[in-house]
Amino acid sequence: METSTVTNVSPVAGNVLFYNSPEPLSKEMHGKMGVKQLPGPFAFAAQGHVVPLTVAEFQFAALCFPIIFAGEQRQPLAVLGINPGDNLFVDAAGTFTNGVYVPAYIRRYPFVLAQDEAQGRMIVCIERGAEMFAETGFDVPLFDDAGEPSTYTQNAIKFCEDFEGERRRTENFVNLIKELDLLETKQATFTPTNPDGTQGATVVIAEYFAVSEEKLRGLSAEKLVELRDNGALERIYNHMTSLAGWDRLVAIASEKAQATAAGNA
Repeated sequence: METSTVTNVSPVAGNVLFYNSPEPLSKEMHGKMGVKQLPGPFAFAAQGHVVPLTVAEFQFAALCFPIIFAGEQRQPLAVLGINPGDNLFVDAAGTFTNGVYVPAYIRRYPFVLAQDEAQGRMIVCIERGAEMFAETGFDVPLFDDAGEPSTYTQNAIKFCEDFEGERRRTENFVNLIKELDLLETKQATFTPTNPDGTQGATVVIAEYFAVSEEKLRGLSAEKLVELRDNGALERIYNHMTSLAGWDRLVAIASEKAQATAAGNA
């Protein structure tokens, strides 16, 4: 995959979660910029209650939160909160709760690869307005004295390239389960307990696509062996197991709401 940091490219188009104004990385525009260490580097993700997830991450993410499929393309998503704009795992200091897996989509920020339609290649971009970027007083430069990408920048670019490769692999996985017609619509629900101890009305907190256990059991033995051998079956089970995480999200959201109410009392 060809990537570039030159500036003679078409404007970056499209909307990408967390990125407001990504611009192509170049020594002309960013040669004197660097990155400063932040005590809470994930403050930007505090409003991301769902983020894209690659199939390679399913085994890690499944231990922490639900993995669902959404939208026309059945994009795999990590569910980090039950209310839009509220990531339950990022605290007020901008750090992730201890032990929680941080999706690669978040870890690659403020770098990203974008498609240069005019020249048919991927270009390296940065979110210029990211809090961690600075023109003075930074800890690590983006470019060295020779005008070449610093080791930090090279590692960031490599991470983005690896992420793009996993994104394409994820597309293949999704296409496979779509071809096998394994997905069905599901709902995540919550039944609150009233102050008097009785149960309230059940509330639907999310609708999404998930692998159907019945459809999976209906596959032939040969197809199941094929899915096992290519690794897809393990990822399917990761996804199915992760759905138990809805209860955890509800519990965390309830604790947060109670703490907020107590603080406002």
